[in-house]
Amino acid sequence: MTTRALAEFVAALKPDAMPPEVTAQAARVVLDAVGCAVAAWTEDAEKARVAREIAALYPANPGAGVIGAPGLSAQPAFAALANGILVNAADNDDTHKRALLHVGSVVVPAALAMAQTRGLTGPAMLAALVAGYEVAVRVGMAVMPTHYRFWHSTATNGTFGGAATAAHAMGLDADGVQRALGLAGTQAAGLNTFFESGDMTKSLHPGKAALNGVLSAQLAALGMTSPPGILEHPKGYLAAFSLDPKEAALTDGLGTRWEILQNGFKFFPSILASHSPIQATLAIVAKHRPDPARIARITNETYETVRTHFSNKEVASVMAARVSVPYCIAAAAVDGRLTQAQFAPARIADPLMRRVLERTEVIADPELNRLYPANFPARVTITMEDGQSFQETVMLPKGDPGAPLSDAELEDKFRGNVEPVFGAERATRLRDAILRLAEGGTVAEVATLV
Repeated sequence: MTTRALAEFVAALKPDAMPPEVTAQAARVVLDAVGCAVAAWTEDAEKARVAREIAALYPANPGAGVIGAPGLSAQPAFAALANGILVNAADNDDTHKRALLHVGSVVVPAALAMAQTRGLTGPAMLAALVAGYEVAVRVGMAVMPTHYRFWHSTATNGTFGGAATAAHAMGLDADGVQRALGLAGTQAAGLNTFFESGDMTKSLHPGKAALNGVLSAQLAALGMTSPPGILEHPKGYLAAFSLDPKEAALTDGLGTRWEILQNGFKFFPSILASHSPIQATLAIVAKHRPDPARIARITNETYETVRTHFSNKEVASVMAARVSVPYCIAAAAVDGRLTQAQFAPARIADPLMRRVLERTEVIADPELNRLYPANFPARVTITMEDGQSFQETVMLPKGDPGAPLSDAELEDKFRGNVEPVFGAERATRLRDAILRLAEGGTVAEVATLV
């Protein structure tokens, strides 16, 4: 059974059996996720407040900490919930493109919570993280793309990753991991409704997936039973959550092809589908300096999912702007950049920004659609009032595994997220502590610094 194969992989994975590049990548995933969580305190303070206060309702001593909330010690499942909300709060967290899944926002909170409460070494925590990453992504690839019609992959498929991470951290055997995966599958949920409203459920989803994962492992450790073939059963997860399930994807390359090496780190704080058109727009602005007040029309020819999921122009909140590809294009065209500043409420409400937004359209192109998801193509054309037009095409956004961020660029992103909250000196110490995890550094040092 494929569920059993995943369980055996998780139970057997040892830190010293992982290739060095996998261990190093796991540390980079932690670095990026922690940086995104710290930034939540300045970029979405209300969401950060909710995260802190929900964890505070479930205190524990000893327990696990919440990033950016000194003195708070919570039950590990609720610390994972809070930190998952924080990592995703500004929509700047990592993405595996074939699973369309923000894996780090689920597995890092689960790994941190369990590592703190169980006293794991740095390498042991990273092994638990990798176990969860490999499981979540394979479940995602097995149900995509039709899964995404209604379901938020980070919430649903991520739940399996949270369970695998927590089960590994708890040292469960293959039977225990299998029970945890079954319990995870029956709890997996999370709808894509937020794309129009831009509400907080988008960030609840990774937190709840992490919480459900920890809970699943804890219940499994207590002996609770679950469907042994939760993924492949005729009434199981793949059949229920996909119109075109691919069971073979669950185990293809398991233990030899490491999907964590295909992780993408975001260069812009917005929905990944916006990154290629942002880059194309910025290239036009850099070359031609079009006057935004004289833009007649902007078109983004791209793949179908962008048109069906990410093309809302009724942008009434910060998160709605982050997940609106037309808004991100308009902001890049008007301001000539796309940073956190472009998602400030005053910037979203700017009359010129709204005018260009209204003139920005997303068009599904059959040729470009065939290139997805190996590529995230965007062909942006800016047409001016005098009829002059400018066009740029981007196939892979910066940060994709095919166009990766360098270590220096990832560190710059981390510093940009952390220094406004913690200061430069503490940010440096935190960076060093996270990167030392791969070499035997302590989780306690990281927990103290965050």
